[in-house]
Amino acid sequence: MTTEALTVVGSRGSRTRRRIFTVVAHVLLVGASILMLYPLLWMLASTFRPENEIFTSSSLWPSSWSIDAYFRGWSGLRVSFGTFFLNSFVIAILSIAGNVFACSLAAYAFARLQFRGRNFWFALMLMTLMLPYHVTLIPQYVLFLNLGWVNSFLPLVVPKFLAADAFFIFLMVQFFRGLPKELDEAAMMDGCSPWRIYWKIIMPLSLPVLATAAIFTFIWTWDDFLGPLIYLSEMRQYTVQLGLRTFVDSTGQSDFGGMLAMSVLTLVPVFLFFLFFQRLLIEGIATTGMKR
Repeated sequence: MTTEALTVVGSRGSRTRRRIFTVVAHVLLVGASILMLYPLLWMLASTFRPENEIFTSSSLWPSSWSIDAYFRGWSGLRVSFGTFFLNSFVIAILSIAGNVFACSLAAYAFARLQFRGRNFWFALMLMTLMLPYHVTLIPQYVLFLNLGWVNSFLPLVVPKFLAADAFFIFLMVQFFRGLPKELDEAAMMDGCSPWRIYWKIIMPLSLPVLATAAIFTFIWTWDDFLGPLIYLSEMRQYTVQLGLRTFVDSTGQSDFGGMLAMSVLTLVPVFLFFLFFQRLLIEGIATTGMKR
C-alpha cells in the first residue's frame, strides 16, 4: 500500500473517530441537560396534576390535566399573588436603578479620578467582599429600626443608592480601566468636567457592564428571601418569595399545587430578563478585566 493510500485511510479513520467522539459528547450533554432540567419539568408537570397525585405519581405526564392550581395560587391567599409580583418588581427596579447609578459613580471615581487615599479606599472596599452578610445583619437591623424603616421597602432599596454592593463596583472598575484614557484627556481639552465625562462618555461606552450589573441585581433581588423576611411583616408588603412561603403552613392546610404553580410564574420574569439581555451579559463578563 502506497504512502498516499495510507494517508487517505488514516484521514478517514481520524474523521470517523472525531464523529464518534462528537456523537458521544452530544449524547452525554443531552443526558446531563435532561438530568438538570428534571426538577423543573417535574415542577411544571405537577402544576397540572390533581393535588393527591403531586407526590405519589412518578411519571412526568399527568393522568389528568387541570389549571386549577394557577387560579388557586393567584387568588387563594388573603392577598392576591399579583400584589406580591408588584412588590417584587418595585423593589427590583429601584434596586437596579440604585446599583447602576451609585456603583458606576463609585467605580468611575476609583478608575478614572485621582484623589488622596484612592488605593486605600479601594482596598477597603474590596475587603467588604469577604465580610459575610450575616455579620452586619443585626447592626443593620438596629440602625433601620431606629430610623423607623422596618416594615417598609426602604431597608431593601436605600442601601442600593449608597453603593453598598462592592461586587458591582469592582466589576465596573475593571471595565472602566479598559476604556482608553485618551477619551478623558480629549474631553478635558474641550472643557468637559469629570461629571460630564462620566455621563457623556463613560456611561454610553459601558452599556455591557451596566447591563451585567442590572441583570445580576434583578436576579438576586427577585430571589432574595432573607431580606424581605427580616424587614417586612405585613402580608400586603410581601415579595413573591415570602408569598410562596405562605402556601405551606405548619398550623393549617397547605396548598402544594398552588405553590408550585406560582413558583413557575415567578421563574418567568427572571427567564425573560436574562433572555432579552443575555448578549450584553456575555459581552460585559467577557470584556471585564481586559485592558486595552
